[in-house]
Amino acid sequence: MIILVTGGARSGKSRYAQERAKQTTDLPVYVATARQWDGDFQDRIKRHQQERGPEWTSHEAEKYVSALALSDRVVVVDCITLWLTNFFIDHKQDINAALTEFKQEIDKLATQQNTFIIVTNEIGMGVHAETEAGRKFVDLQGWANQYVAAIADEVIFMVSGIPVKIKPVTR
Repeated sequence: MIILVTGGARSGKSRYAQERAKQTTDLPVYVATARQWDGDFQDRIKRHQQERGPEWTSHEAEKYVSALALSDRVVVVDCITLWLTNFFIDHKQDINAALTEFKQEIDKLATQQNTFIIVTNEIGMGVHAETEAGRKFVDLQGWANQYVAAIADEVIFMVSGIPVKIKPVTR
C-alpha cells in the first residue's frame, strides 16, 4: 500500500505521516532520503531523529529505498523532494534518466508487503525557479509526484496542518 502525503513547506506533512504510522503500528520505520550536505543539515537530521523517539527504526537511503529489508512494516519515506535531488545530481541534471530511475524505485516499493507513507512537497504553488537547473527540477518533481499519486492507494493534501483526503475520492 502506498499513501502519498503532499503539501507546501511547513504544512505538517511529516508530522501527519509520522502520526499516521504510529496509529497503525507500535514499530514504525522512518526512511530519510536526505544527503547530509552541511553542518546545518546534519543538525536538522539529528533534531528530527530525537523528535521521533525510540520506538522508531530509522534508515538512511539516499536512493535505493527498495533495497532495505522492511517486510510487513509501516514505513514513512521522507521525502520525495530530497530523494529526487539525489537522482537529479547523480544523473547530472538529466531529468529523463533521473525520473526513470525514480519510477523504478517506486515500482519496486509498490510490490512490497509494506505500507509506505511517502511525503512530498507539492510543486508549482510558489515562486518560479530562476535557474535552468531549478526549472528542470520543478518539472522532474511535478512528474514524479504525479506518478506516485497515480499509483497511490490514498493521497492526502496538507493545508496549514489539516489533512484533506483527495484520493480515493469520497462522495
